[in-house]
Amino acid sequence: MAGPILPRGARMTTAARDLRPAQPSAAIPAPWSLPGPEVLRAVDGSVAGLTGPEAADRLARDGRNELPTPPQPSVLRRLLSQYADVLIYILVGAAALKAFTRDWVDFTVIVVVIVATGLIGFIQEGRAASALAGLRRMQSLSAQVRRDAEWAVVDSATLVVGDVVRVRSGDRVPADARLLTSTQLQVDESALTGESVASEKADDVVAADAGVGDRASMLFSGTIVTAGTGEAVVVATGRDTEIGRISALVAEQDALDTPLARQLARLGTQLSVLIGVLAVVMLLVGRFVHGLDADELISAAIGFAVAAVPEGLPALVTITLALGVQQMARRNAITRRMAAVETLGSTTTICSDKTGTLTQNEMTARTVVTAVGAYDVEGTGYDPAGRLVTADGTTARLDALPDLAELVLTAGLCNDARVEATDEGWRVVGQATEGALRVLATKAGAPVDAATRVGGVPFESAHKFAATLDDVPAGSGTSRAVHVVGAPDRLLDRADSERSADGRAVPLDRAAWERRVDVLSADGLRVLAAAVRPADGVDGIGLDDVDGGLTFLGVVGIVDPPRPEATAAIAEAHAAGIRVKMITGDHRGTATAIARELGIASATGEARALTGPELQAMDDDALRGVVRDVDVYARTSPEHKLRIVRALQSHGEVVAMTGDGVNDAPSITRADVGVAMGIKGTEATKEAADIVLADDNFATIERAVEEGRRIYDNIRKAVVFLLPTNGAQSLVILTAVLVGLELPLSPVQILWINLITALTLSLTLAGEPAEPGIMRRAPRSPSEQVLSARAVAVIAVASLVIGGATLVVFLLERDRTGDLAVAQTSAVMMLALGQLAFLLNCRLLNGSAFTRRVLTGNRALWISAAALVVLQLVFTYAPFMNRWFDSAPIGAYGWGLTAATAVLVFLLVEAAKAVVRRVGARGRADR
Repeated sequence: MAGPILPRGARMTTAARDLRPAQPSAAIPAPWSLPGPEVLRAVDGSVAGLTGPEAADRLARDGRNELPTPPQPSVLRRLLSQYADVLIYILVGAAALKAFTRDWVDFTVIVVVIVATGLIGFIQEGRAASALAGLRRMQSLSAQVRRDAEWAVVDSATLVVGDVVRVRSGDRVPADARLLTSTQLQVDESALTGESVASEKADDVVAADAGVGDRASMLFSGTIVTAGTGEAVVVATGRDTEIGRISALVAEQDALDTPLARQLARLGTQLSVLIGVLAVVMLLVGRFVHGLDADELISAAIGFAVAAVPEGLPALVTITLALGVQQMARRNAITRRMAAVETLGSTTTICSDKTGTLTQNEMTARTVVTAVGAYDVEGTGYDPAGRLVTADGTTARLDALPDLAELVLTAGLCNDARVEATDEGWRVVGQATEGALRVLATKAGAPVDAATRVGGVPFESAHKFAATLDDVPAGSGTSRAVHVVGAPDRLLDRADSERSADGRAVPLDRAAWERRVDVLSADGLRVLAAAVRPADGVDGIGLDDVDGGLTFLGVVGIVDPPRPEATAAIAEAHAAGIRVKMITGDHRGTATAIARELGIASATGEARALTGPELQAMDDDALRGVVRDVDVYARTSPEHKLRIVRALQSHGEVVAMTGDGVNDAPSITRADVGVAMGIKGTEATKEAADIVLADDNFATIERAVEEGRRIYDNIRKAVVFLLPTNGAQSLVILTAVLVGLELPLSPVQILWINLITALTLSLTLAGEPAEPGIMRRAPRSPSEQVLSARAVAVIAVASLVIGGATLVVFLLERDRTGDLAVAQTSAVMMLALGQLAFLLNCRLLNGSAFTRRVLTGNRALWISAAALVVLQLVFTYAPFMNRWFDSAPIGAYGWGLTAATAVLVFLLVEAAKAVVRRVGARGRADR
């Protein structure tokens, strides 16, 4: 792997274009498909382990078992990259000219604007090292390894291919390894595969083309052993492990600009070309028509450049995004990259992982079925609050339902898990499935604690059930019984009776039970069965004691339930024109059932779903042809998720990817916006994401989309507001030069008006509330410009109106007073009040401003207006300002003239907006 994990929003480099092969690089190909002894021979190892010298030689040859630290760009390079903007180049040129002419006040102001803009962006960068550090933290710190035929604990970074390692419950797997032996071994691979249930492991051979989640004979670095023990031979270390391969996929990305960045860059280029052309025309006319000397031409050119360049735009965009980041933080969304908030507002498709994102990642018993009837289980997760209800909605009482009472008691007794309350909520200690059964027994009120365990048969993948021998209170004494929980087919094989409504054992109706199991499985539930057998006089229990004679009690349907708020959030997303797709490592049936329940897939029609092997068989063209129509992707690998995101992006979709596991990190990095879960998300995923949800709530994404749309609206309003400001100023300078007038505004006065409007009026739009119906409109097209044709028309009219008004006021006051300073001061006042009037026009850019709402809903409006007036008073009447800016006091006539003209500006722009809306509506009607 070469290069850092770069910020999310990326495209693959040429070397990584073809992600279809799913085989990780390892010492030998597909070790899960070979017998353990053959794998040992292939890696030149033995059951006695390597010798010390052999391990040292291999460590020197292959390197340490850790993810390499990539080189980072220098601080200076990161800082300089912030200034790669054409508008900044123009300002740098203007600053250089000011330095050449020794106009240090103007030079200082321009330099401060340039430096501040770059520093803000610089501070927001630098996540690459953190992302790889998160992946490195997932690796084990120590490992039990057999060296020189003796077991020892070593630094996991010193493991090499061929080492024999031992793992047990609670260990983090130190490297990718092929199992040699195992006992009741189960591993939590949810961070890698997305499966919510621990994977059962055995040393049996599996198919070479099996997906990561189906490689039962493999242990993967960074996963956690939840039960049992095992010995395995290391087959891959460091960058060659599954985690290392995912790290490489994330690292092989090039930064991709956000839609807003691309649009603003295009706008900056267009403005620069226009400014350059007009400046040349102005200089030629001034020199050859009016005979201006070099000093006058330089002053006019700099004034024109400063007037025309919207130097406040980068800072205003940054401030608007920063305010949005603060707003999102209050809504439990921590934004790591400011532009991601706006990009999320333009999202057209949300690709979401299932486990832990759309679901709670807490197994929950949902349905209990006995021979007598079915019972629904209220509540979700490991919180024991809830009850069991009958078909008519009444609470199920165990004393009146012996069939249910015996089943839930069995579920609670044949169980080694417990649940406990923590500051973060309820959690399970033990197996997730057993935790679901323990919570079921607690909700039902089964007397589990009154029983005493005598013996037991642990769960094994070979027989797929567990059994306990228990003394249970019965009347004034106790009775001894065998309680069994496991796979329905295994218990049906060993049962010859079932429990009737009155508690008697009656002949087993196996066909009926198989139908019930099929119905529950079709709903995406994991089905477990319970059975019992009297055992009075029995002192112990073994596997042979559970071979037959069981009374089948019923089945329990278990599911990782959807988050209650996720369904409503998905409906909101659909209403906003955003597609939601589920991409998970879980099985097709489970994923489809959850998708229907969440509203991702149709509840009535057939849901279109693709599995990882089916996707693997498609080339990129075939995938692009179906990717928009498929709502559910099951049994996917990290490469599959990347291909899905890329295929969607090839259609111009703006893709947000959510997830919490390491397997989500590459696709989160590739997507336009990466969203990680803050509580249950892995550290690597959080570091690679743009937005981290502090509450792990999918509904927060919907609120973030709304915030992103509001921010984009406000940025568009700000651009529409700022450009006429610059347009009017440059129009005044250009007109004066072309017709041979004295300059109505000096360069330093232009900087003043730009400064005070940037500090006051411009910031008002950053805090504008969302317009009504913002989440009922379709996402904007990624190709849509910041400035639509309607916005350009408004800008043109406003520039002409404000610029024309400024020229008229300047000429009237010059002719009335004969004082250039008074005329220029009145022109500055006209620009200030005209822009305040235009600000009201921009608050409701898509509608009429003739409403009370234009004066309410944003307290900053009145604060900024008052600040503007105060600053203009200082500019006009303070003697030191008169000296610095060549301003002069104006009288009541000047105030009245500028105020009345500002009202006229408001009315004329509103009339233009009405015409533009009418023309736009007619155009849509014609289409």
